[in-house]
Amino acid sequence: MKQIFLDTFYLQALADPQDNAHQSAVMITAKLGTFRGVTSEMVLTELLNALCSRGQFLRQSAIRLTRDLRNDSNTLIIPQTSEQFAQAFDFYQRRLDKGYSLTDCASMAIMKQLEILEILSFDRHFQQARRISSFIERIRLIIEHLVLFVVPQETLHNPKTL
Repeated sequence: MKQIFLDTFYLQALADPQDNAHQSAVMITAKLGTFRGVTSEMVLTELLNALCSRGQFLRQSAIRLTRDLRNDSNTLIIPQTSEQFAQAFDFYQRRLDKGYSLTDCASMAIMKQLEILEILSFDRHFQQARRISSFIERIRLIIEHLVLFVVPQETLHNPKTL
């Protein structure tokens, strides 16, 4: 089964009906059919933090989405470990010229470790990684601002390209 990494921006668009990308997120989810979603506790923490102060409805929506993902047998949630944090922090420190968040760094490391070639996101940092380091060779625009990024296999095995 195809694995696709689920980024915070995608999940936030799913959780917030007022988000500009909400309809796109819903449509792309339906269009993709069956796939194994992969995300991390860091991404879920970022999602919950982003929606925690935007009212009770969005807070409950983020809780519901997080609970649904945790109970979904087609979703793999990578736990945050000290080792994962250290790897992400090391990458974060080495890329001072980028605006990558620590969560972005952890997500890129997870994708590399699990050889995941696609990510649902409209985070500009994943596009930046493509332009600057060939981290992502092809980008397939699915719907407006929401994109499915495709990472070439050889890039995952060459840490210098990140």
